[in-house]
Amino acid sequence: MFKKSFLKSVAKKENVGLPFLEKQLACGKAVITLNNKKELKKACAIGRGFKIKVNTNIGTAPQKTSLKEELDKLRAAEQAGSDTVMDLSIGGNLASIRKEIIKRSNIPVGTVPIYEIASRVEKQKGAIEKITFDDIWDVLKKQAGEGVDFFTLHAGILKESLTIVKRHKRVGGIVSRGGAILARWIYVNKKENPFYENFDKILALAKEYNITISLGDALRPGAIADSTDKAQIAELRVLGELVQRCRKKGVQVMVEGPGHIRLDEIALNMRLAKKICGDAPFYVLGPLPTDIACGHDHITAAIGGAIAAFSGADFLCVVTPAEHLRHPSVEDIREGVIAAKIAGHSVDVLRFKDEWKRDYDLSLYRSHRNWEKIFQLALDEKKSRAYRKNIDTAGDGCTMCGNFCSLKMTEKCGFLK
Repeated sequence: MFKKSFLKSVAKKENVGLPFLEKQLACGKAVITLNNKKELKKACAIGRGFKIKVNTNIGTAPQKTSLKEELDKLRAAEQAGSDTVMDLSIGGNLASIRKEIIKRSNIPVGTVPIYEIASRVEKQKGAIEKITFDDIWDVLKKQAGEGVDFFTLHAGILKESLTIVKRHKRVGGIVSRGGAILARWIYVNKKENPFYENFDKILALAKEYNITISLGDALRPGAIADSTDKAQIAELRVLGELVQRCRKKGVQVMVEGPGHIRLDEIALNMRLAKKICGDAPFYVLGPLPTDIACGHDHITAAIGGAIAAFSGADFLCVVTPAEHLRHPSVEDIREGVIAAKIAGHSVDVLRFKDEWKRDYDLSLYRSHRNWEKIFQLALDEKKSRAYRKNIDTAGDGCTMCGNFCSLKMTEKCGFLK
């Protein structure tokens, strides 16, 4: 699947032994999202035994089609420490936007192919309900050849799923865009999900290009009132089946998870997903433990993401302050990535010596007011420097305590290391 020299470089980056990396890949507990038709400067391992990874969603909207702005978001995400990006574009020339993002990205790029499929069919045939598997296949082959590293496929939403959703109505409905498209297609055509029905053929393509399949959670809860409901769990069981089908075909696979989840159910959701899906890498969209934090959902997601990562999640999807409100700006992206990195690091610091040392060292420098060293170790060096710049303070203190600086006083007493 991967050359030994490449695996050695990834193992070194992850600070693990090569045998451990190979073992986790072989049993499906970890993946490396990399299309075999290209090389990447910053490939990474996602899964059990590795540091928590972060993905950032970028991409155009129908009324926001600027390629330049999305490339600015790509750069902002990379600079803030995102491990992967996904191009979720649905506005403008999707193919040229995606090609440019893939060309400029130093980190793996994922897509949700149903977006391009639906956009193309709506333009050509007038309605998304007219999608055929030929339409799906054309887009999958095209994106694979362009170098997409991982596909989110909503293959777990079935005809039976719609019966469950109709019987047990939700407060938040179906909030997954890809899930809603397929739910509409299944409902109108009264046929089974074409991604599910043709899954083996799709796996053959994924195997050819070494594309990682990310099994999308079409029925993730969009409100905490729907947390861990029948529809969500029914789909999760289908995803567990699809994980095994991927593994039998030698295709890398990870599973996407909720969603809006009550705080007291986050750990339960992680355990359920890991058990049902054979400990496949788990990629969480939040989770968000409250619905009322409009404008601050990067904080909501960081709270949920930290609990999820501590409880078994491997991969956190960035949620920006603009979530549920508007198309995110470049600054929204940066703020979202930093929040997700804080969530991931708060778990990594408990598991990895180098992460613990980073906190230890920063704390030591802080006690002695060594600002330059603090900036270098901070997760958000840019903001730390900006807050400190041109402040009116005496000596090496801050503007909070003045002459009553606790650290200065305890230092004089000889209480500091």
